[in-house]
Amino acid sequence: MENSSLLRHQIISNLIDQRTEKVADAAVILWEQMAAQIISIIGEGGFNSLYDRSLFLTQSTFPWLSANSTASSTGQRFAELKKSFEVQSPGQAREANSLLLITFTDILASLIGEQLTTSILRTSWTNDALVSSPGKEFKNE
Repeated sequence: MENSSLLRHQIISNLIDQRTEKVADAAVILWEQMAAQIISIIGEGGFNSLYDRSLFLTQSTFPWLSANSTASSTGQRFAELKKSFEVQSPGQAREANSLLLITFTDILASLIGEQLTTSILRTSWTNDALVSSPGKEFKNE
């Protein structure tokens, strides 16, 4: 189980590191892809609760990070997050997004299990995840 979470963390880091330009846009794309899958399973309220908790925990390391998960339209859900990333250096934005995604998926895995979390991420980021981790499969364990 620990190996699965380490693999999940590595995949997230690799996905973030691949996107060196337009970091804020790339971050929002990852969040939108993942949110679509999670909302279909636990609903918008469930996603918003997990997202808000993850944001709260991540703000202890990156206090400038802000977001509003209760935006009514999907296109606006991550607008505030994007603004937070745009005013930071690309490196700082990547680090914050990596920690936010790891925190979110750690909470999700603690609630629904590593296997289902991995499956959701695989569905969300299939092409990116496979490309980002050469020699390792993104598999359920």
